[in-house]
Amino acid sequence: MLTRKIKLCHINAHITCRLCDGYLIDATTVTECLHTFCRSCLVKYLEENNTCPTCRIVIHQSHPLQYIGHDRTMQDIVYKLVPGLQEAEIKKQRDFYQKLGMEVPGDIKGELCNIKTHLDHRNGTVQHHPHLHCVSICLECNSSKLRGLKRKWIRCSAQATVLHLKKFIAKKLNLTSFNELDILCNEEILGKDHTLKFVVVTRWRFKVTILQNHPSKAG
Repeated sequence: MLTRKIKLCHINAHITCRLCDGYLIDATTVTECLHTFCRSCLVKYLEENNTCPTCRIVIHQSHPLQYIGHDRTMQDIVYKLVPGLQEAEIKKQRDFYQKLGMEVPGDIKGELCNIKTHLDHRNGTVQHHPHLHCVSICLECNSSKLRGLKRKWIRCSAQATVLHLKKFIAKKLNLTSFNELDILCNEEILGKDHTLKFVVVTRWRFKVTILQNHPSKAG
């Protein structure tokens, strides 16, 4: 069977973010045109713009953040192609929390354990490392049109998305559609594809806060 070696530099254009010129981290794709960027880069860009950074197509006039999604397949490809990138990124996140004197989130600890387990397996030994993947949040209603949840504190996966929360709230409040809801953190509307891990890192701002829900303006 013939094999062909391809240099990483020949495919860099396909696995780097156009906004920061670095390898994709937490790869996120615009659903309208399928162009992909680092999530933090794209979110920061869309705070001031509503078009794709590559093709300039309008993503959405008022809520472009709701039309982007995590691209797990692309991120897996990048991590497989670039040696040490995943380990370096997770270490960077861990050091970030430790520098601020905060406890490292369970999902980051879990990813570190998974990498160590993979390396141990590759070296001929397998070890088990228990880890957590959850976050605790408070869902507080700030609208007179909705009744509050009986149990506003919930614990769920850090990989759960805002869309999952919308569906959960709609079911608990017997709403006809989850599209009637917006979920905010620090007065900012969260995109439906944001994971709770992403919200904690980019929107929590290291102070006591809550996630709020209210009827969508478009609903």
